[in-house]
Amino acid sequence: MTAAAPLLSAVQVEGAIAIARAAAAAILQVYDGEFEVERKSDASPVTAADLAAHHLILDGLAELTPDIPVLSEESAHEVGFEQRRAWPRLWLVDPLDGTREFVKRNGEFSVNLALIDDGVPVFGLVLAPVGGALWHAQRGGPAYRRDGDAEHEIRVRSPAARPLRVAASRSHFSEHSEQFMVRAHRAAPDGIRMVSLGSSLKFCRIAEGELDLYPRFGPTSEWDTAAGQCVLEAAGGALVDPQGRPFRYNQRAHVLNGDFVALGDRGLPWKEWLDG
Repeated sequence: MTAAAPLLSAVQVEGAIAIARAAAAAILQVYDGEFEVERKSDASPVTAADLAAHHLILDGLAELTPDIPVLSEESAHEVGFEQRRAWPRLWLVDPLDGTREFVKRNGEFSVNLALIDDGVPVFGLVLAPVGGALWHAQRGGPAYRRDGDAEHEIRVRSPAARPLRVAASRSHFSEHSEQFMVRAHRAAPDGIRMVSLGSSLKFCRIAEGELDLYPRFGPTSEWDTAAGQCVLEAAGGALVDPQGRPFRYNQRAHVLNGDFVALGDRGLPWKEWLDG
């Protein structure tokens, strides 16, 4: 059985990369100056960088793939479920993932673009504006990291490192996360080493073998995970719910994800660490 042909041509992949880089440049223009922080209705922060990247991406994707609608974090409130449920294919976009890290000026934020086909992420792109590293993949692999014009294939580490390198969200570390870490530390040979990191960069670091596991308990949105999931899966890893099922997208009226675990080594006994 042959693998399905990728949905995006090589030219379109390069077009998406160019769009993400333009958004990153706009983000850095704001980042390097003074900016105000406003609050959305859910109390999450938003800045001029979020909005500038949003408009650049929407305009760019409208030109690149005019027949594919876009659901962006910054305009999702304008699109009802009855409208988007009829979309068999869509772009799922977070123009600036990790706004809290942006505000803290720690560099740990990203631009996320994901192409969803029938609920499945089939293309993912994550770009770190600070430093310029970019990760991308189409479903079925391989996954790549690009720095400037240099690109190389990436792969998860399997078996996992010892001690186990476990990512923790820098701004969203919960009591449930702490309990999981304690159980993992007790059970894993040589224990664990925690690494705090913001945004979708955690998925990419697992995909390239620099981290092993990222448990997340608490709400995220679909645009926070789709691009990273595609890159991670193409590199040999997985992003799954507590029952071990991969996430699917644009399937519900709300866009909130449930708990998940992202891992490189699929053989890790992570389910044993959920409830003790």
